[in-house]
Amino acid sequence: MKPQTQLFPHPIVIAHRGASGYLPDHTLEAYALAIEQGADYIEPDLVTTKDGHLIARHEPNLIATTNVAGRPEFADRMRKAKIDGVDEEGFFASDFTLAEIKTLSAVQQFAERDQSLNGRFKVPTFTEIIDLAKRKSYEKHRTIGLYPETKHPTYHRMLGLALEDRLIAALKAAAWHRRDAPIFIQSFEPSSLRYLRERSQVARVQLVMASGVSADGALEFNPPNGRPYDWTVSGEARTFRDLVTPQGLAEIKTYADGVGLWKPLIVSSSTQASGVAAYNEANRTLLPPSQLIDDAHRTGLLVHAWTFRNEQHRLAADYKGNPVNEYLKFFQLGVDGVFSDFADTAVTARAIYQLQQDK
Repeated sequence: MKPQTQLFPHPIVIAHRGASGYLPDHTLEAYALAIEQGADYIEPDLVTTKDGHLIARHEPNLIATTNVAGRPEFADRMRKAKIDGVDEEGFFASDFTLAEIKTLSAVQQFAERDQSLNGRFKVPTFTEIIDLAKRKSYEKHRTIGLYPETKHPTYHRMLGLALEDRLIAALKAAAWHRRDAPIFIQSFEPSSLRYLRERSQVARVQLVMASGVSADGALEFNPPNGRPYDWTVSGEARTFRDLVTPQGLAEIKTYADGVGLWKPLIVSSSTQASGVAAYNEANRTLLPPSQLIDDAHRTGLLVHAWTFRNEQHRLAADYKGNPVNEYLKFFQLGVDGVFSDFADTAVTARAIYQLQQDK
């Protein structure tokens, strides 16, 4: 286990984009609420502004997470761009200075969640998030860790706005660049993590996903999301499937300390439903778990799973509508940490699990 994880209960609770189940995500208020709820780490996704500042947004395209579309003075910034090979239309962070970004407000991007606080909170810089974590660590008398993601690093590099050196500089300025710093840096792109390995001692996590899950529970690894985008650019033919073999995990171990796994890679599910209803998790039943956690642990890698959410349609039928049951399933399988939109639920589930272990 990494030295910094010894500062936290096991398994760790990572607040996915902050308390994003309750507040517009990637805001100081959402991070602060997650800390109040007991999160061990807060997770900022990092993108770059036109003038080179790291800010926290889930995507470079701001249209779904800010009020930019309703700002007439920025109407001429709307355009089309290609993000990791996919055409998008919207407003992109790289077209805005930090001063302009600071005039925008965050909105809740999930329609089924509370929309009443849209427009209340600003978009934070990574430096502001570091300051928050340090201040709250002092106030709470416990360490609050950071779990930043280099978001679409190849895309940013092609723009001349590479993320990695900016991230390292921010951590060095905060004296959080040492091996024992409460930091995990995550990325879907191996080249980003390899670059960081040569220049920083902090822990790194390779994110792994699939493009989808078929009705029978088979994982799909189709373009464009079935492989790291830097592999697509370099002509690498492999997919994420290759990274979760014993050989792939051994490769990850050469440049990272853990894997961040999409939940179906650990426990998939099947459904008898068809059409749109098939995408409702409540219509799906769990299949036997894979050996991936054990394989990763044998390789010396930590395993963090994502993303845990409370909504009923995001819970497989086996969990009987109770999100705590899903956490307990993954805790029993041996995950070292969970990304959650609802850190309070994750902390409660961990307490229940620990009581069970103490019996």
